[in-house]
This record gives sequence, structure tokens and C-alpha cells, in this order.
Amino acid sequence: MSSLLKKIQELAEQQAHANIAARRHLHSHPELSFHEFETQVYVEKQLHELGIPTQRIANTGVIAIIEGKNPHKKVVALRADMDALPIQETNDVPYKSQNPGVMHACGHDVHTSSLLGTARILQSVKEEFEGTIKLLFQPAEEKAPGGASIMIQEGALQNPSPAGILGQHVATNIPAGKVGFREGMYMASADELYLTVKGKGGHGAMPDQCIDPILIASHIIIAMQQIISRNKNPRLPSVLSFGKFIAEGATNVIPNEVKIEGTFRAMDEEWRADGLAKMKKLAEGIAESMGGSCDFFVLKGYPFLKNNPELTRRMKEAAIAYMGADNVIDLDIWMAAEDFAFYTHHVDACFYRLGTRNDDKGIVNGVHTPNFNIDEKALHVGPGLMAWLAIQELSLA
Repeated sequence: MSSLLKKIQELAEQQAHANIAARRHLHSHPELSFHEFETQVYVEKQLHELGIPTQRIANTGVIAIIEGKNPHKKVVALRADMDALPIQETNDVPYKSQNPGVMHACGHDVHTSSLLGTARILQSVKEEFEGTIKLLFQPAEEKAPGGASIMIQEGALQNPSPAGILGQHVATNIPAGKVGFREGMYMASADELYLTVKGKGGHGAMPDQCIDPILIASHIIIAMQQIISRNKNPRLPSVLSFGKFIAEGATNVIPNEVKIEGTFRAMDEEWRADGLAKMKKLAEGIAESMGGSCDFFVLKGYPFLKNNPELTRRMKEAAIAYMGADNVIDLDIWMAAEDFAFYTHHVDACFYRLGTRNDDKGIVNGVHTPNFNIDEKALHVGPGLMAWLAIQELSLA
């Protein structure tokens, strides 16, 4: 395999300019979740030019198949997400977003262009590996219910069914040229909480004639934190945060209702369900005990993301062979959420991080910010590495 490794490295470097060009095109033409129509056409065109057949899925998604020798021996899936965010870009670069208020601020342009580069490499060496590579270009990672859930419902993990799936995500805290892995639980589930606390409004000088929803809501917010500190297994990370509290009264006006919005994150599906049930019961009980009521609505988001330990261990070892031990790091738990998590509950999975940071160039801003950018050195690394990881996994059939 050493000669194939070297060949993939050489192809990756030769084709880096094409990967960067694809990334810049995608960055200039971002599209929001479930509206990736031009992106879909672009991806299809790139794959068709390589002689790779495609099919559409999840409205704006694309599936492609690359068959090596003995294609039924084993199947490995590779995933990239394609959607952008509703952010106005502030970067002054030639490839700045041309769509006002829409920006690739989470690196999905990198993920998509990198997987196109991986496809280019795999198609070039398909006579040198056995098995099948299934490419999943997925819409709507950024918006519930998540494009991954729809891809799965529509059969993305069937016909053929992969033995494992790999995905990568940009990392602004890791220098370009490095990658990171973590076995087991890695990213959190994410549910959105919407509470409407109802009381009886009136004059602020006559609180005895009111049922103050602000006071009720304040008690609810404080009490719900006790669910995290006193009901959760302390060995399981979990977060409850409220970022919106709307009480449209005045200095001397107590409103009729208060609206609260927050997020609940967990690393265990059993605790996730139990925690949500306890929160609902507590919020409704507090409101009722104080003379009001509480409508408690949960918008279910993504499950927690678990990396199969054995697969991830193999992929880390393969990455070390491809990049050297100094360029492969261990990751910590991250309480952000990713809809790649849906795949991890259906098939063995490995979701790893691709470094994009460069302090010397000032490329240090985080994702979901209007000045997010990457060191494009990452696109010299990502495509070849993923091609190598996929081939290594196929070789273990």
C-alpha cells in the first residue's frame, strides 16, 4: 500500500489548485439550507466530468458511487454538507459571497470541495482498490430536522449499505495541515426550548392584582438549572442555556406573558429524554403553583454524535501513516451539535476535524462569524487524506 499512499499524496498535491478553485466558487455562491439548488447542479457537473454517475436525494442532495475492483466486497460512505448560513460576510476577498445575507461561515464550502477532490483522486485510482465508495453530498446540516435525517429516510444508507461512514469538519482552533480525532462520544445533542409563561398583567404599582409572569419565568429559569446539577449523572456532560427572554411590559407595566428560548445539550440519549421530561414537569409545576401557566415546547434537534472506537482508532492510525504523527492530534468533547450524528446511530462512523487556522495570516476567526475564513492549505490535505482513509478501510474487508 506504500506505493498507493505516495500516489494519492502526489495526486492530492497536483489537484490542490482545482480543490481551491471549487471552494472559492462555492464560497462565492452560498445557498441556505434546503435551497442548495445551484450547488447541487455544480456538484453533479463536477462528478459527471469525472465519469462518476449521480442520483438526487433529499431534494437538493446528491449521491455518487465509485466502484473499484470487486465492488460488492465492502462499501464505505463519505459525507460532505453543502448549505450556508444567514450571515452577511465581511471578508474582503475576491471570492466573497455574492448572495447578500448568505455566507459559507461554517466551512461547508470546504467540506464539499474537499469531497469533490477526494472523488477525483478515487476515480483516478479505482483500479487499485477493492470495494465501493459512496459519496453523500448532503443538504441542510444547519437547519432542523437536518438534511442527514432526510437522507437516511430516503435510503442514503441502503443500496448499497456502507459498513462505515466518514465525515470531516473544519476546525478553527487547529492549524492548517493538521487533523484531529476522538473515539466515542464527541459532540452533543441539541434541542431548542420554547416556553411561554402566562400570568395576568396590570399596573406595576398594584402587583397584588396581577399574576406576574416575569417573576414566574425567573423562578423557572433558576430552578431548571438544578435539573442539570442535581439530576444528571455527573460523568455525562450537559448544558442548559437560555438566550432569549421577552417580557413586553414597561417600568410600570406587568405583561400578560413572557417568552423564553433556550438550548439543551446532552451526550446521552436516555438522559436527553429524561432531562427534557423533568424540565417540562418542573416548569409547568412552578407556573401553576404561582397562579400562572407555562406552555413548554421542544423542537427536537440532532442526537449526540458518537464515533465508533474501533473505526476511529483505525482512521487515526491511517492518518498518521498519511500525514505523520506530529500532524494528528486528539480532540476533546465539543458541546456543539452536528447532524452527522444521525449517521452515527445507524452505522459505524468516524467524524474528524480538519485544521484551517493560520495565526501568521490572521486566519483565526471562529465558525458562524461574518469574518470566518480558512487557510487553503487545508485543501492540500483534506481530499487526499479522506481518499486514503476510505481505501484503508476498504482493505480491511
